[in-house]
Amino acid sequence: MPAFPAAAREALADTQLRRNLAHATGTIRAKRATVVGEVEEWEELRLAGAAIKDNTLRRLDEHLLTLEAALQAHGATVHWARDAAEACDIVAGIAQGHGVDEVVKVKSMATQEIELNEALAERGITAWETDLAELIVQLGDDLPSHILVPAIHRNRAEIREIFRREMAAAGRPAPEGLTDDPAELAGAARLHLREKFLRAKMAVSGANFAVAESGTLVVVESEGNGRMCLTLPEVLVSVVGIEKIVPTWADLDVFLQLLPRSSTGERMNPYTSTWSGLTPGDGPQEMHVVLLDNGRTRALADEIGRQALRCIRCSACLNVCPVYERTGGHAYGSVYPGPIGAILNPLLKGVGVDEQTDSLPYASSLCGACFEACPVRIDIPEVLVHLRSKVVDAHRTGTPKAEALAMKSASWVLADARRLGLAERGLGWVGRVTTRLGRSVLPGGRRSLGRLPWPASLWTSARDLPAPPPESFRTWWRREGRR
Repeated sequence: MPAFPAAAREALADTQLRRNLAHATGTIRAKRATVVGEVEEWEELRLAGAAIKDNTLRRLDEHLLTLEAALQAHGATVHWARDAAEACDIVAGIAQGHGVDEVVKVKSMATQEIELNEALAERGITAWETDLAELIVQLGDDLPSHILVPAIHRNRAEIREIFRREMAAAGRPAPEGLTDDPAELAGAARLHLREKFLRAKMAVSGANFAVAESGTLVVVESEGNGRMCLTLPEVLVSVVGIEKIVPTWADLDVFLQLLPRSSTGERMNPYTSTWSGLTPGDGPQEMHVVLLDNGRTRALADEIGRQALRCIRCSACLNVCPVYERTGGHAYGSVYPGPIGAILNPLLKGVGVDEQTDSLPYASSLCGACFEACPVRIDIPEVLVHLRSKVVDAHRTGTPKAEALAMKSASWVLADARRLGLAERGLGWVGRVTTRLGRSVLPGGRRSLGRLPWPASLWTSARDLPAPPPESFRTWWRREGRR
C-alpha cells in the first residue's frame, strides 16, 4: 500500500465511496448517540473501563498465567505466539493434523492482522468467512475497510452483483432473481453459509474478551454465525491478542455495557457467547487457544502509547472521524483503519520501518472527536502527536534537514535576549522595506510578504505570511514607555 496521503487522494476521487461512507457512518453515529444518551452514568462507565484496562496491563504477565492455568484446567491447549508467522504455523499445524482442508471462521481482527487466511491457503486450506460483511469482502476479493462493518464501502447494488457473480464458485450459488433488498441478500448469505457450517470439522475464532479467573473466552456478535462456528465443529481454535484479558467476571460486566452501545448502537448484542473449555458430548471436543503478541509487548513498553491496548475494537472513533469518513479504511493500508489504526499500527510494527506506517500518525486533524467517542477513553490525539515525534526521530540522519536547521537557529536566537533584540531590529528593517514596496495587503491593513522564492514558497504558496512590523514592542516601549 502507498503512504496515506497518496492513498487518500485516490479515495477522495471516488464519489460513490464517499456517499456510502457518509450514509453508513451517519446512521451508526445517530444510533449510538440514542443508546448512550440513555445511560446517566456513561462517563463513570468510561472511567471504569479505562481503569480496569490500565490495571490489567500493569500486571499483564500475572493475568496471562492465570488465564493459561484456568484454560488448561478445563481441557484446552494453550499456545504462545510471538508473531504472526508463529500464530499461523500453529493454526495450520492443527488443521493439517486433523486432515482438514477447510475451516469456518468467526469474524476476527486478530486473524486478519496476522493474515491467517492467506497463510492457510498456501498450505491448501480454505478459510471461509461467515460474518455477512466479511463474506462480502471475501467473495469480492476485496479488503475490509471498517472494524465493525468491513464492507461499509459497498452499497446494496454492489453486494447483489458480488453475490450473483461469485457465490457459485465458492459453494451454493445466489438464488435466481436476487434483488438488492437487504432481507433477500441476508437470506442468500444464510443459504450459502449453512452448508459450510454443517460440514466444517474445524472453526477459527478470535475473542472480544478473555476472563482470566475462569478461563472463559467471550465473543459478541449480531448475526448468529459465531454461535454456529463455536458449537458445531469438532475442533475450535481461538486466536486471542494478549491485551484482551479482563481479570474477573465483574470486570466483564462493565465492557458488556460499553461495547454494544459504542459499536452497533445496541443496548446489548443479540449473541453473547462464552465458553470455558470442553464438555463431553456437547460442542467442540478439542479446543486450542493461541495467545498472540505480534508487537503488543512493544506497545506496552511505550508509556504514552500503551493506552491504545485498552481498545475493545468498537470502531466508535472511526464513525466520528472526519478524515475516515472521507477517505474510508483502505487508505490506511491495514486491517485497523481510522484513528485507532493510525496509532495501533505504528505501535505494533514500530516506526521507521516503512513509509506507509510512518504516514499514519499524520492521518488526522487532531480534532479530538475520537477521544470523546472512545468508550475506554484512549487519548488518541495525544498518542498521535507522540508518534509523530517518534517518526521524526526515527528519520534523523547525520546531515540535518533544512527544517531542523531552521528550528535550531530559532532556538539559539530565542535563548538570549540580546540575540533576540538584534533579530527584532533586523526584522524591523525588513518590515520597513516591505511597506515601501507595497506588497499585498491582508485584512485589517496588515502587509504580506507575498509569495517568496523556493524553499520559502513551499509555505507561502498556500498561506499568507504577514510582513514583520517596522518596529518591535521592545523598541516602542523604550521610546514611549518613559513618557
